[in-house]
Amino acid sequence: MNDQILQQLADRAAISDVVHRYATAIDLRDWALLRTCFSDPVEADFTSFGVRDVFRGGADDWVAAVRSTIEGLDATQHLTANHVHEISGDSAVCTAYIRARHVFDEADGENSYTIGGYYTWELARQDDGWRASKYAINVTWKSGNRHILKQAARKFAGKS
Repeated sequence: MNDQILQQLADRAAISDVVHRYATAIDLRDWALLRTCFSDPVEADFTSFGVRDVFRGGADDWVAAVRSTIEGLDATQHLTANHVHEISGDSAVCTAYIRARHVFDEADGENSYTIGGYYTWELARQDDGWRASKYAINVTWKSGNRHILKQAARKFAGKS
């Protein structure tokens, strides 16, 4: 194997590691780990998930926004698969399937909400590894009680 192929394989693994770290950080509520996934500033487009505006701002602010949505839930499980990489030097795009289950035991009605679809990640190689500068979720299906997200956010806000 030549050096170019080895570098491509290493880059693919490192890029997928960002996506895996993201999912793991959310599910473990490890906000410091989540912060390592992003460059600063960051752009996050969750409009297909129902968020009104695209976030553009500091990575710390984005992590705080994610935390305010997730922290009040009793459990989440984010699974990613089928990573497709397009690498060009120090820039890359990774498309990855997502299935995310959200559980709130105190829900009014059904206690879970699950979405499926795919993320599109734009990443750049930095001195300390690959980081996402921009990403978007594209929800292609959903099931359950979406209202648990607001109920859990209200619970979290009451604790803050």
